[in-house]
Amino acid sequence: MRLGVLDVGSNTVHLLVVDAHPGARPLPAHSHKAELRLAQLLDENGAIGPHGVDRLIGVVHEALQAAEDKGVEELLPFATSAVREASNADDVLARVQTETGAQLQVLTGAEEARLTFLAARRWFGWSAGKLLVLDIGGGSLEIAYGIDEDPDAAVSLPLGAGRLTSAWLPEDPPATEDIRALRRHVRAEIARTVGEFSRFGAPDHVVATSKTFRQLARISGAARSADGLYVQRELKRQSLEAWVPRLAGMTTEERAELPGVSDGRAGQLVAGALVAEAAMDLFGVETLEICPWALREGIILRRLDHMGSD
Repeated sequence: MRLGVLDVGSNTVHLLVVDAHPGARPLPAHSHKAELRLAQLLDENGAIGPHGVDRLIGVVHEALQAAEDKGVEELLPFATSAVREASNADDVLARVQTETGAQLQVLTGAEEARLTFLAARRWFGWSAGKLLVLDIGGGSLEIAYGIDEDPDAAVSLPLGAGRLTSAWLPEDPPATEDIRALRRHVRAEIARTVGEFSRFGAPDHVVATSKTFRQLARISGAARSADGLYVQRELKRQSLEAWVPRLAGMTTEERAELPGVSDGRAGQLVAGALVAEAAMDLFGVETLEICPWALREGIILRRLDHMGSD
């Protein structure tokens, strides 16, 4: 059957259409994206303003039309940290449902981490052993660890690249003192969680998902996305540590000229790099592998599992 996942994230609204059957690998059929940057549309009270809600409704309408055009039989709409943490989340969700018919399921941070972990586990298989999975989104950082399909530990931290850029790095290029302050903040936040994971022992395989990690791997020399899903892509901490000061010294426009860096994400790349570097350092990771599957695929896999057990 043809399934659609509508992901209302902190940076983008992304419709992923796949041909999916229980027990089979989901095959991508169509992708529709619109940049919205909800995390940056919050007012001083933490609410998504009327303009932001209007834009969200318009983008959801477009995605629903695209899903219909592509013959989607079942749509799985969900929202992550930007909507979850908005002070007027209930009002936003009600308006979206009234005006579009889409009932967005708001995932908790732990659910995000667990579903992303499920996707990584299915991608790499049981032979990968104990997995540590890192995912930097626009609004949050998810970390999960385990040997089965359900992780033994999963946390979500408010360390998304978009959120941190808005709150900590107002200048372009960012001021040195702002970089230092953000670095301290990020490392203190991540360090609080390390003990929760280290008691399970060292992972056998460390993987990362999300556009931030993909872009950092690409500028460090990893293969292009055009080379296909199945090409192994790695990010080494030594390479990342060399890139962080270089990225910090660039303007957004200069970063957008780097290989694999999109215009829309170039402004957030410094904050994302600081989070990636801190996580790799504090968890003692020298090399991680990029996983092509993430939260959207995790939602699809969970739905297929439920279909197979019905």
